[in-house]
Amino acid sequence: VFDPDDPAFLPPGDMPARIADTLRRADQPVPDTRPGLVRCILDSLAAAYARTVHQAAELSGRTVDVVHLVGGGARNDLLCRLTASACGLPVLAGPVEATALGNVLVQARAHGALHGDLWNLRELLRSTQQMRRYEPASV
Repeated sequence: VFDPDDPAFLPPGDMPARIADTLRRADQPVPDTRPGLVRCILDSLAAAYARTVHQAAELSGRTVDVVHLVGGGARNDLLCRLTASACGLPVLAGPVEATALGNVLVQARAHGALHGDLWNLRELLRSTQQMRRYEPASV
């Protein structure tokens, strides 16, 4: 597992080579197959999500009951399951196009085509978009 937030991963380039270098420097095994590398990336992302969720809860003084995973990652079943287990929390995956949908809803409300507050707009999304729930794996 590596830290995907490491600045070494910001510029474009050969990510598999950078991941391998990062793992070697941390004295961790380097995957020798493409599926092994993908699994390493997904495990690393799930661990980073868990770290971030727990830090946000600690800093805000609030408890987190569910993790919302939106965007393209919401399509990745394994990433969603790993994230639920790493966080120890259910993951609600979707919508995939959350940013675009949110933009459309706000614009529609501004033009009078939709009415209601944030809760109403979220309820509209919940009723029209497919979302999937993932529970943490029991140990």
